[in-house]
Amino acid sequence: MNSKLESISHKNKVIQQSDRLPLAGLIAIAMAGFICMLTETIPAGLLIPLSRDLGISESLAGQLVTAYAFGSLIAAIPLTTATQGWNRKPLLLSCIFGFLVFNTITALSSIFIIMLIARFFAGVTAGVLWGMSAGYARQMAPESLKGKAMAVAMVSVPLALAVGVPLGTFLGSFTSWRLVFGILSLLALMLMVWILWKLPDYPGQAVEKRIPLLKVLVTPGVRSVLLVLLALGLSHNILYTYIAPYLSEVGLVQRVDLVLLIFGVASLVGVWIIGVFIDRKLRFLVLISLGGFALASTTLGIGSSQPIVVYLAIAMWGLTFGGAPTLLQTAIADAAGEGANVAQSMYVTVWNLAIGGGGVVGAILLMTVGVGSFPLAICILLLLAFIVVYRAHEHGFPSKKY
Repeated sequence: MNSKLESISHKNKVIQQSDRLPLAGLIAIAMAGFICMLTETIPAGLLIPLSRDLGISESLAGQLVTAYAFGSLIAAIPLTTATQGWNRKPLLLSCIFGFLVFNTITALSSIFIIMLIARFFAGVTAGVLWGMSAGYARQMAPESLKGKAMAVAMVSVPLALAVGVPLGTFLGSFTSWRLVFGILSLLALMLMVWILWKLPDYPGQAVEKRIPLLKVLVTPGVRSVLLVLLALGLSHNILYTYIAPYLSEVGLVQRVDLVLLIFGVASLVGVWIIGVFIDRKLRFLVLISLGGFALASTTLGIGSSQPIVVYLAIAMWGLTFGGAPTLLQTAIADAAGEGANVAQSMYVTVWNLAIGGGGVVGAILLMTVGVGSFPLAICILLLLAFIVVYRAHEHGFPSKKY
């Protein structure tokens, strides 16, 4: 009798655990993304002290960002494919160790070319991390909570933009940019301890289950998600990269810090909302995000004479964009099935193309027709994305599942 009761108690405990998010593990994944995102973006906030200390121009110092993006762009697909069979925990530890090494080199070096090389390999590390972290987070969660697990793991991106970059910029301005990179190295070391202590390990994919790159690409739904990502990424990066010229045009150039803070906080709220509803309403949330971003862009175009309208539009932009990466990463993982890790590496590659493409397209628009053209260009891109999502009701963004 006692053994029967113990068996029932054990089963109930397993059921209860299966309905819970593995927060300790997801926090580790989120912290890895936070370090990754900060490593990528922090040089943009430290260009002046970097250039002054190294005796180079600000434009040349900006190539530290370019080197990182280039490393991530070229490494994501081949290295994610090559490491499919690796156990997840050792692979994640290798990535975090990479950030520890390359951020330490950046902090200690005074030779610009060495810093560029370190930044390039930090980007390579990031390409691998982003390619495997979403799948790792989903592996840890029960089927009914995989979307929420993604939301927790991906909260690192808006958190880094809303808190990490402003704080790092402040520290770099009043102390030393080297200290900022040193802190990133220390965070990486602490995270390695946390991973060893708390993170469960999972095996990589068996050889017979690995799906070739081209087969993943032609899997129904994958290309639809990538097209939406490209259009959304271009839209976001046109505006985000050139937010200062836009604010200058509307007389708010002195409030760039406030605008970015509003965007970051709204993004965090957006991630929270997505986390609540993603497992039931993914398709609907993607359509709402695209429509809301288009409305925000239109408002920035027609209401630019009123600061309060601009601030509200920025908040709507952050609210609708903040959770979009989580939505699209979940959609592509669902569409790709066993090829999810390879699909995530494609996601990383397309996102980096969107970053570069947004900078190029925005620069062309800025030099030819001015920032007033941004809202129209963004709305056209978002309309195309909206149409793709609407039509992808069988694969990619299935209406029956969501």
